[in-house]
Amino acid sequence: MWPPEMLPKKKQLISDAAFAEIKILKDQLEAERAYLQDEIKLEYNHEDIIGKSEAIKNVFYKVEQIAATDTNVLVLGETGTGKELVARAIHSLSLRKDRALVKMNCAALPANLIESELFGHEKGAFTGAHSRRLGRFEVANGATLFLDEIGELPLELQAKLLHVIQNGEFERLGSSTTIKVDVRIIAATNRNLEEEVSKGHFRDDLWYRLNIFPITVPPLRDRDDDIPLLVNYYVQKIAKRLGKTIEFIPLNVMHALQHYHWPGNIRELENVLERGVINSSGPKLRLIDELKKPFRSLTSSQQTLEAVEREYILQVLAQTHWKVGGKNSAAEILGLDRSTLRARMRKLTIQKP
Repeated sequence: MWPPEMLPKKKQLISDAAFAEIKILKDQLEAERAYLQDEIKLEYNHEDIIGKSEAIKNVFYKVEQIAATDTNVLVLGETGTGKELVARAIHSLSLRKDRALVKMNCAALPANLIESELFGHEKGAFTGAHSRRLGRFEVANGATLFLDEIGELPLELQAKLLHVIQNGEFERLGSSTTIKVDVRIIAATNRNLEEEVSKGHFRDDLWYRLNIFPITVPPLRDRDDDIPLLVNYYVQKIAKRLGKTIEFIPLNVMHALQHYHWPGNIRELENVLERGVINSSGPKLRLIDELKKPFRSLTSSQQTLEAVEREYILQVLAQTHWKVGGKNSAAEILGLDRSTLRARMRKLTIQKP
C-alpha cells in the first residue's frame, strides 16, 4: 500500500513503465515494417507447392501435421527443391499466420554481421553502429523465424541460438538487458547435419533441438509426375511477367523436360523455362538448353515412359476439350500431326470419355 505522499511517484513510475513498453512496441513495429518493405519487393507463391506425386503428398501431410503447433521444424533437401516454400506453407497454416514470416539466410552474410542481424545491437556497440537496431528475433517476436542454410551458422553463434531456443531470451550486442521473445523456429539446410555433428562442425545439442520434426523435400528427379504441372505453372507465370503468350508445349519438349535429371531441381527448371520463354517468338515453347545427362537411359522401362506420355496427352486433350486436330487443338499443342496423335491415342488406349 502506497502512502498518500508517494502516490504521485507511483503514478510517475507506472507512466514511465507504460511509455517504455510503448517504445519497445513502436521499435518492433518499425523494424517489422522495414523488414516487410524489403520482403514485398520479392515475389512468392508460398500457397502453391505444386504437385500430386506421392513424394510431395508426404510433404503436404507433414506440413498439415505440424503447422498448428509451436514445434520447431527442420526442413531438409537439396538446393532448389523449394524448402522456403515449405516453411512459408507451415507458417501460413499456423496460429502465427497473422504476423509476417521473418527470414534470414545464414549463408548470405559474413560471420561478423550475422550476430547483429539475429540479435540486434545498441548504438556504439561496434564501429559503424550509429543507432540502435532490432535483430530478427525481436522482429519475429510472436511470429515465425525462418533460418535458411542453418548449416552455415558459425559454431560460436550456434551456442547463442541454442540459448534463445531453450530459454526464449537474449541480449542485444552492446547491452546487458535481457529481452524475452516468443519465436517459432523453422530452419532449413541442404547439408547432412548429422554428418556435420560427427565432424564437429555443428553442435549436437542444437541439432537435437532443431530436429524434433524434420521434413525432407524430395529432389525433382523423384517427382516425375509433377513435372508437367510445374512446367505449365512456371511457363504461364514467366510468360505473364515477360508480356508473352505461350499456348503450346510440344510433346518432345515435355518429354525432354521429364527425362532430364535436374541437378538444380525446381530452381534449375524455372531458369531453363525462362530462357525458353524468352527465346520463343510464337505461341509454342522452344527450349534453347540442351538437356544432357538424361535421368533415364534409352533402356529404361518402356511401360513407365508410355504411362508418362499417356498422362500428358490426356491432360492436353482435357485442356482442349478433346479437340484432336485444327487450330488450338491437342495435336497443335503437342507439336504432332493429327494422324500421328490419333495413332498414339490408339496405342495408349486413350478414348474420349
